[in-house]
Amino acid sequence: MADLLPLATYSFVMSITPGPNNVMLTASGATFGFRRTLPALLGVWAGHTTQTLACCIGLGVLFTRWPILHEVLRWAGAAYLLYLGWRLLGSGGPRDGSAPKPVSFLEAALFQAVNPKAWVMSLTTAAVFLPSGVSLPVACAYVAGMMLVVNLPSITVWALFGSSLRRWLTLPSRRRAFNGIMAFGLVATGLVMVV
Repeated sequence: MADLLPLATYSFVMSITPGPNNVMLTASGATFGFRRTLPALLGVWAGHTTQTLACCIGLGVLFTRWPILHEVLRWAGAAYLLYLGWRLLGSGGPRDGSAPKPVSFLEAALFQAVNPKAWVMSLTTAAVFLPSGVSLPVACAYVAGMMLVVNLPSITVWALFGSSLRRWLTLPSRRRAFNGIMAFGLVATGLVMVV
């Protein structure tokens, strides 16, 4: 079996650093609290783990053969981030009655299909860290186990960080500023994806 440390380190760095998933989870935690963000958190993990396993099985071949698929996903991901930013700007917080519903498990899982950071992580994991010398099911189980042990706790930190801000964000001016910063982060990420 391959050395665990390189894959664990790579998974940790890619999972804990800011990106579309972590901005979304922070904003959701701040707006809805950790408990109501849990479905989105688990959706991100399940979607990303599924995506990584698909790459390990061979989905990366499609992107090599038809690069336009990557371009389409890039634009779709940017559009979804713009939509999330717009939705976030429109939310005044949970007390004013106008707050949208939190991102669902399925929405978060499906978002991984258009999340470029998730694709980079999944494709790199499959290309560089998939163990050789063992059966494909064993190698995929190894990678999925790493997603459970490293990725899930790392993204949980962001949801908990957001939920820890809830009390501080009870003032409408702070809530608007926070929503503006998070929306800007999502929009900026979306623009960087296509520029």
